[in-house]
Amino acid sequence: MRVFQIGAAGGVGSRLATLLRDHGHESTGMHRRPAQADTVRATGATPVLGDLIADSTADLAEKFRGHDAIVFSAGAHGTGMDQTTLIDGEGLEKAADAAALAGVSRFVLVSAFPEAARGQGASEGFEHYMRVKKSADVYLSRTGLDWLIVRPGLLSDEPGDGAVTAGLAIDYGVTRRDNVAAFIEAALSAPALNRVIVELTDGPTSAADAVAALIAG
Repeated sequence: MRVFQIGAAGGVGSRLATLLRDHGHESTGMHRRPAQADTVRATGATPVLGDLIADSTADLAEKFRGHDAIVFSAGAHGTGMDQTTLIDGEGLEKAADAAALAGVSRFVLVSAFPEAARGQGASEGFEHYMRVKKSADVYLSRTGLDWLIVRPGLLSDEPGDGAVTAGLAIDYGVTRRDNVAAFIEAALSAPALNRVIVELTDGPTSAADAVAALIAG
């Protein structure tokens, strides 16, 4: 496969690029700051400069052409509500439209678990983030793309084991970024898993088996 990653320098994106390389796939990693090129390249991905805010839909489509799938794991990462709207919200919409324009039907979005920070006095900024993420999910789900929305639980940087719990509705819990990447890599190799929202936490099942069970179910 040739996979285009938006958010390639991030915690999930960098891990996914390494897995894709190790399993014989090619990936292109879009980054906004020139200094991130070496970070992207170190994971085995080919870096390409791009900006979800500044680039037009046509600009993004030109970058996407020739790829088999798009993975969107970009985010504003607490830089303010305006940035959240522009990147997590409008940026996702622009990327989905660009994928359709470029003829790349497979689109995987890393979203947010609905129960994240519930009952913990979340800030106004976080509540805004959750609203934007939900709106992005809705937008993608109404496109004609072969979309997959993955909603991981509380993200952790501890080393993963490639084992998860995945389902349409599961209990909230911790999800190591390694395991999110493992699930997405397995899902990319299983095109039958599409047009569905999957909640994800660490668990007892290998990512490949979890994907197979979702397809069978």
